[in-house]
Amino acid sequence: MAQNLTMRDLILPQAVEAALSVSSKKEVLQSLAASAAALLGKDHAELFNVLWERERLGTTGVGQGIAIPHGRVSGLDKVSGFFARLSQPVNFEAIDDKPVDLIFLLLAPEAAGADHLHALATVSRLLRDPKLCEKLRSAKDASALYQLLTETETAQAA
Repeated sequence: MAQNLTMRDLILPQAVEAALSVSSKKEVLQSLAASAAALLGKDHAELFNVLWERERLGTTGVGQGIAIPHGRVSGLDKVSGFFARLSQPVNFEAIDDKPVDLIFLLLAPEAAGADHLHALATVSRLLRDPKLCEKLRSAKDASALYQLLTETETAQAA
């Protein structure tokens, strides 16, 4: 599975948020942890703590307005993704010092090994495309965002 990980494997339509209204990195992570907890049947505080601890090691703000927070969580059965477009960019202490407005959260099982890295690579590759990011920033709703996130790779694979 690891080598052929697609966005459809990583993210469900209900894991996409089109206008998350937050004012700080901590609020972003708290909000995404709450959404992920509800979808995965996990404890919100546990997910937030995993993400916050990872963030303390170094920012997951990768530049160009994008952050890819991630962490390993006990009891998960597969890598799961959550996407949020912020209504206002926030300071994420990104490597280019630019505020972040596109967030792709990845949660992986504790023993995910290569799957976790493949998922990070898949998301990173996708969000490195400036044209796609432009489309994500102007998409009208969560459904359009999901379609953009999952259709792009289908077109690339063809």
